[in-house]
Amino acid sequence: MIEVIELEKKIGSVQALDKLSFKAEDGKITGLLGPNGAGKTTCLRTIFGLLQADSGFAKIDDIDVVKDSMRAKQQLGLFPDPCGLYERLTPREYVQFFAELSGMDNKSAQVATQSVLEQLQMTDIADRKCKGFSQGQRMKTALAQAIVHQPTNIILDEPTRGLDVMSTRILRDLLLMLKEQGHCVLFSSHVMQEVAALCDHVVVMTNGKVVAEGSPQALCEQTQKETLEEAFITLIGSDEGLAA
Repeated sequence: MIEVIELEKKIGSVQALDKLSFKAEDGKITGLLGPNGAGKTTCLRTIFGLLQADSGFAKIDDIDVVKDSMRAKQQLGLFPDPCGLYERLTPREYVQFFAELSGMDNKSAQVATQSVLEQLQMTDIADRKCKGFSQGQRMKTALAQAIVHQPTNIILDEPTRGLDVMSTRILRDLLLMLKEQGHCVLFSSHVMQEVAALCDHVVVMTNGKVVAEGSPQALCEQTQKETLEEAFITLIGSDEGLAA
């Protein structure tokens, strides 16, 4: 479980996070939904420890990310930009490198790498160089790196950005698989269809604050709107930042 409690973060003159609080539970997919500039990426970077909050705190499985950052990160997988893969490495080499970076010894890393390659049905490409991979193959390799150390929680920042239709479907299926396995999945997006199709719980953000949260259906009922997009516009008070 990921818990955010009264997070505040100012970047320059901008209050990026303003007493932000919410929970993302195990066995559920939670979406951070908001227009550009709402604070979604700042929130995720703070949870992962890439940014330090001015006040408030975040917990990963009840572990404070500041007070015990190493132990917290062991319970957290970060889905990176698939375009940033080391193209001279094979998926096996790439994933094993990050397994060892997470603290595994060489033998354990080999076993964990083989396991995740099988889990994601990647054995046919495991020993090919990443250079020339399709978007879907890159995405699978990036996700394998994020979950090789078997974290209970997965964070993704606008994961379908730049992916084609087939790659997006593959990623959705993988996230649903992680949910079924009991993982806590937290991702940010401003794409309504993506959030409506995947999320059990939606946290609507604007100006660094939570303005509403609940299931997509509950948000529609709360605003008396038929679609999540219409509910979202009502909740934030404008259509600024909506994806086409």
